Amino acid sequence: MAKTAILRAESISGVFVGKKIIELNYQEIFDHKPNIYKWTKRIFDIIAASFALIVLSPVFLLTALAIVFEDGGPIFFTQQRAGQNMKSFKIYKFRSMYKNAEAQFERMQAQNEQTGHAFKIKNDPRITKVGRFIRRYSIDELPQLINIIRGDMSIVGPRPIIFNQMEECNAYERQRLIAKPGLTCYWQVCGRAKIKWDRWVELDLQYIEDMCIIKDIELIFRTIPAVFGKDGAY
Repeated sequence: MAKTAILRAESISGVFVGKKIIELNYQEIFDHKPNIYKWTKRIFDIIAASFALIVLSPVFLLTALAIVFEDGGPIFFTQQRAGQNMKSFKIYKFRSMYKNAEAQFERMQAQNEQTGHAFKIKNDPRITKVGRFIRRYSIDELPQLINIIRGDMSIVGPRPIIFNQMEECNAYERQRLIAKPGLTCYWQVCGRAKIKWDRWVELDLQYIEDMCIIKDIELIFRTIPAVFGKDGAY
């Protein structure tokens, strides 16, 4: 179907033909992506993530020392996230919050500044001083390079949210995880935490439509200025 014949109105939940809405089948769209692309994407993930782990090892060391110096261990934070096709996996991050942060999660729900099934607070009191810095520059996400090598994630793909929160999503929203979750995607380069949940879902579904080698490379390069620009990072 020609793109010129489609009116999106800031949504890709379907295409508009006159007054009739035709729902897009994102599973079918994903399944029709060439296998050579999917294999190349996986090989690139392994090579790029392994190389990044070596090159960024000084950053890992300095971050670990800063966390220990501020309030002791643990250095890493793990959490169950929703992966491709809702398969649960353990995500790795540098710990950016105080040790009792998880126990306070329910109490903090009333202060949630996000919509839908995501959770974000700009001035979250649970975040440490080191945590605020490493979140600002997405350093806390670097241990997910391990998740990429393991095959839980890809470099480019929809961000994985907490498994229990994703379980609460409807069938339409769950389609965002037809593709393997990643470190970066449209959400990261379009404002991050400033983007509300419904738009976040639409951007992830847009990625499933657009995904190809050229688009992945484009998003990786767009992520670099987005990270240093600190737009929507907290």
